[in-house]
Amino acid sequence: MTKKKSGAAMPHIRMIDSEADALTELTLQQQRDSVRFYELLLGEIDRAAICERTDIPPDVVTMGSSVTFIDEKSRAERTVRLVYPAEADISAGRMSILTPIGAGLIGLSVGQSINWPDRGGIEHRLTIVAVEQPV
Repeated sequence: MTKKKSGAAMPHIRMIDSEADALTELTLQQQRDSVRFYELLLGEIDRAAICERTDIPPDVVTMGSSVTFIDEKSRAERTVRLVYPAEADISAGRMSILTPIGAGLIGLSVGQSINWPDRGGIEHRLTIVAVEQPV
């Protein structure tokens, strides 16, 4: 069953089992900083179909993958590599999973869209254009 957020159906997402575990632990450790955001990320992990890495199609956004997406609100297209916080450097194109956009992208596949809030709580529709897995 797909849960609804802001009236729109949430897309089906998939996550790698070890990444879901690591993200859950990371989120719980960081939760005190921004309860609402971390609740959103934990909700995504909870609703994801958890799979082994070998069962994840190559067009699914996973940790370390390079993802091109469009922000439908601004029509801006961006390409970033989704990383853990210690590796994040937005000027180098490495976006932390613990940013609102990073959390919204995890588990989506090419062609899917999600309505997701930014740091200020303003909702954006993010659409996945391309995914490249790390080598």
